[in-house]
Amino acid sequence: MKYIIFQFSIFALVLFSTTDILAQKKKNTTSPAVFNPANRPKNLSDTALLELVQKQTFRYFWEFGHPVSGMARERSNVAFDYGDEVVTTGGTGFGIMAMIVAAERGWVPRDSVSNRLLKMVKFLSKADHYHGIFPHWLNGGTGKIIPFGRKDDGGDLVESSFLFQGLLCAKQYFNGNNNVERDLRNRITWIWDEAEWDWYTRGNPDQLFWHWSPNHGWAMNFELRGYNETLITYILAASSPRYPINAQVYDKCWAQSDHFKNGKEFYGVKLPLGFDFGGPMFFAHYSFLGLDPRNLKDKYANYWEQNVNHTLINYKHCVANPGKFKGYGDNSWGLTASDTFDGYNAFSPTNDFGTITPTAALSSFPYTPEQSMKAMRHFYDDLGDKIWSEYGFTDAFNESQNWYAKSHLAIDQGPIIVMIENYRTGLLWKLFMSNPDVQNGLKKLNFESPALKSISKN
Repeated sequence: MKYIIFQFSIFALVLFSTTDILAQKKKNTTSPAVFNPANRPKNLSDTALLELVQKQTFRYFWEFGHPVSGMARERSNVAFDYGDEVVTTGGTGFGIMAMIVAAERGWVPRDSVSNRLLKMVKFLSKADHYHGIFPHWLNGGTGKIIPFGRKDDGGDLVESSFLFQGLLCAKQYFNGNNNVERDLRNRITWIWDEAEWDWYTRGNPDQLFWHWSPNHGWAMNFELRGYNETLITYILAASSPRYPINAQVYDKCWAQSDHFKNGKEFYGVKLPLGFDFGGPMFFAHYSFLGLDPRNLKDKYANYWEQNVNHTLINYKHCVANPGKFKGYGDNSWGLTASDTFDGYNAFSPTNDFGTITPTAALSSFPYTPEQSMKAMRHFYDDLGDKIWSEYGFTDAFNESQNWYAKSHLAIDQGPIIVMIENYRTGLLWKLFMSNPDVQNGLKKLNFESPALKSISKN
């Protein structure tokens, strides 16, 4: 690959998907027989368009969820020779949060959502796990692991953190005094309590590792160092009521890297943390679906400033368009990890080949509402005939290559729904930050947040 990929989940995808994805075939057995994007509603207000994009994208998780487990399928097309059974733990976490939005907005009845989530949680309680931590992929019918790579056949701490982020939001939201919601809360608590986050330190209080395999042990050897999408992993690991990590690992492992602190300016915007030019946009999304970045601070950064500035750098790069790619501009921007014309890649200003991914701009609504709305309008009004579908926008497009994806990925669809909702109401931020274990974890790692202060007063 031309791009030196970071030590995060995209690493394994890029290693083997670039060739495999070329052989994939479109197969979506639950979608309507005919969907004509030309018939989409026209002349919508901004509010109506936001609602439509959220609701349409939600269908990926609700209608296309695995029929046995209810969990989110990895993607809408068959890839990697695994057929239709691949479900993703991290993408399911995003889907759970999307279902909360659906219940709150009345797209589907609350009891339908709680029953679906209860089915998912019952499935997870019997699925393969490794010291309470789930693998990246599961077979959605059997709960058995589907290896993500040759040695990646065990627990995935980061994907599990995305899952638990969603589960803890569900526990806070479904607080009703009925049998289903009580059962759902109790089962989430049990799964959460049994996750052994401290196992993934290998007994060293200064280290935290991404993977452990019963067959290969610590052979993957990925420490969670440097600023990327895994901040949520440290916060949840510190929040664990039974198996927490020591707080010092946050300083000794996470913050000890040559790509943690930055402080330089790019396109006139200062970037506190991370790689030069910020890296892919999902760094500003995945951890912050539930974690409220508004004036969230520790001794390293103000995370609202970090995410806003990261987004602005990504936007300004696309407007400047140093690669002279077709279709870039102030209404067509957003570089992150996605499918592309020759496989799959993690795009950023330092790894730009002309592929725009809608989730990058749309999941950034809290940070850049005006720029994100311009992008949404362009994607829907101008490009809708090519990229609007029964599940919202397709994964990506590259106008220089005259390529428009037909695929959807759970990890790209979910943040669109959730982050637009956080922009509109802050719903998921309020839920996640209200969890007592999360509050304790944030305090343990010496975070400051207005949400913590407001909670302590109540």
